[in-house]
Amino acid sequence: MNTIQKKIWTLAGVVIVMMVAIWLALTFYNQKMQGQYNDILQRYLQMHEVTNASRQTVTDLNDFLVKPTEEAGSRLEASKDRLLDAQSSVFKLRNVENEFALTNYSNMIESFIETVDRAIAFRSQGEGEAATAEFTEANRISIYISETTLSIFNAELQTYERFYRGIIQQSEELNTLGVWLLSLITVLLLLFTYLFSLSITKPVHQLTKAANELAKGRFDQPIRVDSNDEISFLAKTFDHMRGNINKLILEIQQKAQLESELQESKLLLQQSQLRNLQSQINPHFLFNTLNTLSKKAYLDGAEETSDLLVSVAGLLRYNLKRLDHAVTLHEEAYVLKQYMEIQKARFSDRLKFHAELDGAALLYQVPSLTLQPLIENAVIHAIEPQEEGGEVWFRVKDAGECVHVEIEDNGKGMSEAKREELLSGGIVPKEGHSTGIGFANVVKRLQLFYGREDVVEISSAEGAGTKITLKLPKVMEAEKHG
Repeated sequence: MNTIQKKIWTLAGVVIVMMVAIWLALTFYNQKMQGQYNDILQRYLQMHEVTNASRQTVTDLNDFLVKPTEEAGSRLEASKDRLLDAQSSVFKLRNVENEFALTNYSNMIESFIETVDRAIAFRSQGEGEAATAEFTEANRISIYISETTLSIFNAELQTYERFYRGIIQQSEELNTLGVWLLSLITVLLLLFTYLFSLSITKPVHQLTKAANELAKGRFDQPIRVDSNDEISFLAKTFDHMRGNINKLILEIQQKAQLESELQESKLLLQQSQLRNLQSQINPHFLFNTLNTLSKKAYLDGAEETSDLLVSVAGLLRYNLKRLDHAVTLHEEAYVLKQYMEIQKARFSDRLKFHAELDGAALLYQVPSLTLQPLIENAVIHAIEPQEEGGEVWFRVKDAGECVHVEIEDNGKGMSEAKREELLSGGIVPKEGHSTGIGFANVVKRLQLFYGREDVVEISSAEGAGTKITLKLPKVMEAEKHG
């Protein structure tokens, strides 16, 4: 992650690099020109050194000839060595244009050295006149060396005239280059500074805009900042806080809705229990009485009446259970069978009941008294209004993840508008005769039990009967449910 401090150091580094680049460029050209000047000066100094060395040698030779002491001899040898070194340096300055002149110049120096050596030899042999003649010749050669040096200087100036003018032109170009470099660096620094400031101000502007949105209560909009520095980290933290606040708001809303549903469920339960209590004057007395009547009817030979009383007693006992208990579909189907036995005794051949049950699907749980109110609605609306009676189908199927329970009749059915209104809770059907529980109560209890809304479907059309389908998630006894 690039920090703002790193960006500032980067800007400073770019400025320093540009300044160093300018300094290096100017230094390079300056050193180049200075080297060229030094080369020219060195050529002149080396040739001038030959003149000085030859003159010094003549002076030392004169001193040695006048007074041939050991000290004078040492000075003369030193001067000769100096002249030989100068000769070697000048010889290195040869090129195509001055090679002939420098060769003659070098030969002249060698002739001078040989003349000096002969003068020393004659003086050592005591031949003074010969030594003086050689001294005169050495002096003449020294003068000639000086004149030749001036001639070479003049030739060098003519040869390198263009070169000297090129150096002057390079100096002027160096000044122009400095101006252009300064202008270019200024433009680049301004551009880089603008981009640098934009990389800081733009994320701050985006973060400010996001803060204004939060101030307006829009917690569902994510905060996005195009940056890779501390501002980006701040934006991510800000967005995380926004997400937590939004999540907390949703949780509060869900808890409020859940509490409302819980209160509604408690109210429905209290109403059901109240109706139950109203019907429970003395249930044990009623059970005992019905059992006694059943046995008496059996002893009197009225077996159908006995069976009917047993079914009524079982149905009454089951209906007096607490509504907040869960039972298996097998128990609900068994009670449903007892209920239909009672209804068959009432309607005789007018009522036809068909049951198709999947034994494996009967092991799953449902809230108690779920199916009986739905069958009662089918009997009330499909059988009672028709003189010729009707048919009711009861099916339990294993549908993979769910168990489908279907209750179908061939009654007069209902319109699409009425079906939609019934599902949405706009119509409250009459309560069942035996349970006091209506369709809306059953649907609400199923939704609360399974924690989902899509548990009931109604297929109906006017004159084509009605089919109610319950889509029940598979819940076993050991599982927890809402």
